[in-house]
Amino acid sequence: MSSRLVVACIQHACVDGRDANLATTAALVREAAAGGARLVLLQELHTGPYFCQVEDVACFDRAEAIPGPSCEFLGPLARELGIVLVASLFERRAPGLYHNTAVVFE
Repeated sequence: MSSRLVVACIQHACVDGRDANLATTAALVREAAAGGARLVLLQELHTGPYFCQVEDVACFDRAEAIPGPSCEFLGPLARELGIVLVASLFERRAPGLYHNTAVVFE
């Protein structure tokens, strides 16, 4: 008996503003799921423009708690579509403590 897992990797141009990027991400995740993907991997730090080329404390305002707004958006999306969704989020764990964190939703 053979089994098959369809995997989709999503990458798109990001803009300032989490909500706009999450809307784009959701449309692409829905398209991938409609095409048969059961595991969907999002690009690194997909909720805004990639900023990791330099250390700029102004970018730390992009960090969010986990759970937080992105988790509250992506978790229900994964459940609705019946997929496993892996997202990279810029996490604020505590004042001055930040991580590039992978979060898995199913």
